[in-house]
Amino acid sequence: MTLLSVLGISLLLMTFSSHGQQSLTIATTTSTDNSGLLTVLNEAYQQATQTKVNVVAVGTGKALKIGRQGDVDVVLVHAPAAEKAYVAQGWFIDRVPVMQNDFVIIGPLDDPAQLQQYHATDKALAALMQQPYRFISRGDDSGTHKKELFLWGKTLPAGEWYIEAGQGMGAVITMADQMQAYTLTDRGTYIAFADKVALKVVHEGTPPLLNPYHVMAVNPAKHPHIDYQQAKNYIDFLTGPIGQKLIGEFRIKEQVLFYPNNTDKN
Repeated sequence: MTLLSVLGISLLLMTFSSHGQQSLTIATTTSTDNSGLLTVLNEAYQQATQTKVNVVAVGTGKALKIGRQGDVDVVLVHAPAAEKAYVAQGWFIDRVPVMQNDFVIIGPLDDPAQLQQYHATDKALAALMQQPYRFISRGDDSGTHKKELFLWGKTLPAGEWYIEAGQGMGAVITMADQMQAYTLTDRGTYIAFADKVALKVVHEGTPPLLNPYHVMAVNPAKHPHIDYQQAKNYIDFLTGPIGQKLIGEFRIKEQVLFYPNNTDKN
């Protein structure tokens, strides 16, 4: 936990302190969990506030449904259109940006589809479809899956080359490695898995690949049993100076995985 001692965190988070062990439950994505970032954030929060954070790590679609059911207090996800729809329906409140990274397409080291030559994501995906080369889809209604479907546009892929795994991001990266296939992943999870697989980034850096994360509280008007005060405290921590500093300082192999406080209005 660079530059932040346990004592320093405790002092800076006095406003969040509580007496005795309390708990809250958060539904979030496999990417935040697999990367290790959530462990860093939750350990700091728990040590400062004596509040245990229980984590349900699933795809964004499932996380949103769990939140709608009132089975958690907080949701941290990365599918802006779906998030805003749930907020409009009244299931969540206090939606605010927390961080961002980006998506990348990864594939075999020799890049047989030559995706590195394409500077537009739609053209890169069209090349995969025309060949076709194996592509592993999350196929699980996660934020990554939603982004992938958006990127394909109106022409959705079909055929034996397109494999819907129904698995989390780490499992899909492993499957793509075993099958020497392509897949779409958030950059953070790829970095976390890079030394375990023979895959490389073959397409990156286009505006459609941006990946913002937002945090929301379950609406207590819909589910009075949820602990809204604890939810609000946790949201304030993630978006406040300590949470943002921890996000910005988090590294794997000296590489940045997430950038704090995505201030776009998605």
